[in-house]
This record gives sequence, structure tokens and C-alpha cells, in this order.
Amino acid sequence: MTEIWSEADIANAAAHLKKGDVVAFPTETVYGLGAVATNEEAVRKIFQAKGRPSDNPLIIHVSSREQVADYVQTIPEKARQVMDHFWPGPCTIILEKKGPLALSVTGGLSTVGVRMPNHPIALKLIEAVGLPLAAPSANSSGKPSPTSAEHVKRDLDGKITGIIDGGLTGVGLESTVLDLTDPKNPMILRPGGVSQEELEKVIGKVGVDTHLSNPEAAPKSPGMKYRHYSPEKPVWILPSSIEESQAILSELEAKGEKVGIIASEDNKDDWDTPARLYFSIGQKSNPDQAASLLYQAMRELDDSDVTIILAEAYEEKGIGTAYMNRLGKAAEKRI
Repeated sequence: MTEIWSEADIANAAAHLKKGDVVAFPTETVYGLGAVATNEEAVRKIFQAKGRPSDNPLIIHVSSREQVADYVQTIPEKARQVMDHFWPGPCTIILEKKGPLALSVTGGLSTVGVRMPNHPIALKLIEAVGLPLAAPSANSSGKPSPTSAEHVKRDLDGKITGIIDGGLTGVGLESTVLDLTDPKNPMILRPGGVSQEELEKVIGKVGVDTHLSNPEAAPKSPGMKYRHYSPEKPVWILPSSIEESQAILSELEAKGEKVGIIASEDNKDDWDTPARLYFSIGQKSNPDQAASLLYQAMRELDDSDVTIILAEAYEEKGIGTAYMNRLGKAAEKRI
């Protein structure tokens, strides 16, 4: 999609945000739905537009590192190292909060997630507003996140003030969320555009929390507790065996299912037939491309006449970990 925006769009969107409205805008990961993070009434509009549970915290987006100090208690050395290496970029840091943040931003917790997006529109917009923006993905809660302005419009048209169209996003999956409230035990709460391996090269050992140990506890990060990233059509993960996958596809079609497939070019000759809809997510050797196309694939197949979506698994390494995290949630772990 061609970028359709101007400096006037930034100024107009900033004026609406300052008035307490909500506006969708692109980041390098997915489109975000922004509101001024210090305005309680504005932040509540995000939850209303998305249909998002009120205990699901939001990430605040800043345009400079200097802004961070106004909203967190302390910035430990490991947080500074992460900022040095990965900001601006797809890495959110969770720290103890302070300052005039809206209560709805943190879901009642004492912590807040902060990141600096690596996208000119996002950075210009935050700078024009002069305050951080709370901005979850700009989609109906639970649906695949939007990677184009058209995706946002389909979900939220009539529910928000406007959309800045910046074309397709790049990373295609949400940011990594790194909990640094205990700097001695950094913990990934949500895998994303910065991998565990990349983080460990900078700050040493990093753990991964794949689920809430207490299901009754409020989530510290988006994507931890609630059903996420799911199209209306049921999603299943294909087994790694070509033969087993072919047998499953044939069985489903014998039962009258119209099958949609999300998979690499490598397996297209084995799995693609005129009776199926095949969405290629690139070569199997390029998990970055697969990650960038996953949500688009889910949305396009969901809008088609398929009755079931089957998706290829990738190795849980690098951004493949984030890909499998989102696919696993969409499929509710069904293989």
C-alpha cells in the first residue's frame, strides 16, 4: 500500500489527541490505537473502541529517552543497555511507574510498559503531542493485529476519530515485552521483534514467562492472559510431516471443509491445489518475512470462503518464537 500521509495529517491527528480523541497510526510492528497516556477519559475510549478487558494493560509510546524518566521510578542499567541497543525499535520495557499516568493504562498495576517505536509517523506524532501515547494494536480485541490502514478501518470504522495511513508495517508482529522490574532476573513476557538471543547478547541471561503462574492475577503485559490474534475461522497448526499434513488436508476436504493454508513457498507444490486457498509467507529460511505476513494472511483467509485455516509451524528461534507464540494463541494450541 502506498503511504498516504503528510505533515498536515500529523498536526491534525495531534490536535485530536490533545482534545482527548483516539487516533490510529502506524508503527514498525503493527498499527496502534493512540490516546494521550495521561488522560483517563481518552484512554478509556481505547478500551471501548477495541472491546478490550479493563485489566489488560497498555504500553506507552515515547518519542525520546528523556520522556521515560517522567513516568518510571528508576531506570536500571540493564534498561539503559536495552534502550541503547534496541530503541527506537520493537522492544517494550516494563518498569515501576510514577507520574500522572491514567490508571487505565496500567490496569491497576504498579508497573508500566514503555517503548520508543521505530517509525517516522509514530515519532512525529508523539513529539507533536508532547506527551506519551498509550497505544495497543488498532483492532477489535482478540482479532489479528492490523498491518495496514485498511485492516484498522474494517475493525474500527465509526469507533475512532481517524487513521493515519502509513502503508504496510514492517515487522508485522507486536513488540517484545521485557520485564525489568527485577533487573537481576529479566523476563520476556511476550516474544516479539527483538529475540531472546539478541537480548542475551546485550544484558546476559533472560528468562521467558510463557504463561501467568496465577490465572487469577492481572496480566503485566498485553498478550499474556486473554485470547488473542484470532480470526473468526478456526485455525490449526500443521504437523511438521508433509505426509501427515497431506493426509489431514485430504480428510478435511472429504468432510466438506474448504481449506485455507498459510505456509512457505517451500511446501507450495505439496499442499497447494485448485480447491484450496494458499497464502505464501515466503521461503522457510526467512522467518522474518513469515512473521511480517502472518496477520495479513489470517485476515485475507478469514475474509474468504474457507471454513478452516491451517498454518505451517516454524522453528522457535529468533523471531520464529514470536511467530509461533501468535500462531499458537490464534490456534489455541491446536495441532
